[in-house]
Amino acid sequence: MTASVQTLSATNRTPLALALGLLATVTVLATTQGGHRLGLATLVGGLAGLALYHASFGFTAAWRRIVTEKRGGGLRAQFILILLTSAVSFPLIAWGAGAGLPAGGFVFPFGIAAALGATMFGLGMQLGGGCASGTLFTAGGGSTRMMVTLAAFVAGSVAATPHMHLWGQLPSLPAFSLVTALGPLGAFAATAAVLGLIALATIAIERKAHGGLAEPRRTESFLTGPWSPMLGAIMIAVVGIATFLVLGRPWGITSGFALWGGKILNTLGVPVTDWPYWQWQKGALEASVFADATSVMNFGILLGAMAAAALAGRFAPVWKLSRLDLTTAIVGGLLMGYGARLAYGCNIGAYLGGIVSGSMHGWLWLVFAFVGSLIGTRLRLRLGMG
Repeated sequence: MTASVQTLSATNRTPLALALGLLATVTVLATTQGGHRLGLATLVGGLAGLALYHASFGFTAAWRRIVTEKRGGGLRAQFILILLTSAVSFPLIAWGAGAGLPAGGFVFPFGIAAALGATMFGLGMQLGGGCASGTLFTAGGGSTRMMVTLAAFVAGSVAATPHMHLWGQLPSLPAFSLVTALGPLGAFAATAAVLGLIALATIAIERKAHGGLAEPRRTESFLTGPWSPMLGAIMIAVVGIATFLVLGRPWGITSGFALWGGKILNTLGVPVTDWPYWQWQKGALEASVFADATSVMNFGILLGAMAAAALAGRFAPVWKLSRLDLTTAIVGGLLMGYGARLAYGCNIGAYLGGIVSGSMHGWLWLVFAFVGSLIGTRLRLRLGMG
């Protein structure tokens, strides 16, 4: 703890002050442009960045480790996150309106386009080195490689928008809600049963490969980190629940990336408003980015992670990237961006957001994204990326 404080005082006071100052500025701008709910959403995003960074809570590495190392602790932490969030989100979706807390879920159909998009996303996150939330918190924490991935992610997201009406014409299964079909308690029981079975399978795999389960990392300091996976899961569940309470919907990330790209193209004179995808979002293109809830939460994640990295004494960007790092960051980001638009989002909006909404599309996204992740993991090994 003392060493961390000394490191902070010597090298990272400036980035910490900058991160906190910018977070306060974005909060004020969001409140001014969109009301107190968006100001609160910015702060929720800041908490997400802090928690993701201190817990090193990424989906990409956890999916890769169960394949390459036969370690399932990261997957089990994700399942705890889902169950903790679902325990609150399912009742909110079913009964929240009657209690003055109206909330809706992400419940979408799932078809050929979404399956392809989820597979692309899974492949891209292994090449890019992070999922949507992982890209944001590692970029905010000072990773220049992930800043490249983020830029490519934005480019891929907006590149998909001219074609969305064509992809939408492909066959798909109808939307299906477990909360509607089984009620919130039945939906939670079904979700817990499936996740429990998968968790038991990961335990069996890990014990067979290693003779026992890995000792989980312990929390050393709440302020400076690192955090245990359990504390990370709890705090990120708090973020998901707070998003439901503040915005009345699940946490999402990648629609903000598409909007950023659309605004850039629109400013450059590209007629994006002629594309069907943007016909119902002309107001968002013309309004301030600080009036968009997903965008201000994303800014909060970046700045919260920057503050966390400074507190940990680890904010030290490396500016030199190898050709392989640069290429895989760009290709991975493009795949994730395009795939996320086809598949209703990313690991947060589609996987986490879908399952905690009780939507079947969240489970199907998991299946196809994991297939893509397997392909990406094998490709990483061939490229010597580990």
